[in-house]
Amino acid sequence: MPNHFHLMILAKELPNELKHPLARKIGTVLSSYTRAINVQENRSGSLFQQKAKAIIISSSDDYDYLTTCFHYIHQNPLKARLVEKMEDWEFSSFRDYVGLRDGSLINTVLAKETLEVDWENFYDESYSIIDEDVIKSII
Repeated sequence: MPNHFHLMILAKELPNELKHPLARKIGTVLSSYTRAINVQENRSGSLFQQKAKAIIISSSDDYDYLTTCFHYIHQNPLKARLVEKMEDWEFSSFRDYVGLRDGSLINTVLAKETLEVDWENFYDESYSIIDEDVIKSII
């Protein structure tokens, strides 16, 4: 996305005292990236629309929610009218899941083991409309 991105990470079950440091480390990576781009481009300020936020989805959460987040991430460029089809957004893992790229940046095997997606009908399922109330709970 031009002004933000989504990243879904599967981490081993963490004790509560380690969940916050993980989010903080991701913030450190983003801050370092921002500084490097600002130096490279001789600019200052934020690169992204808003501060990063991390939503922790526990293994005890509803698997439908996790799968909905997965589809929401892929639908984001389409909803923003940046592309006509999700597979047209080159920065999305959607291309890997539908076989248009080799999947070297993502672990499709892990996703297929973890998410309750109908992989036989993944393409069509990915285009299913997500209820607006569910979207509000995600963002």
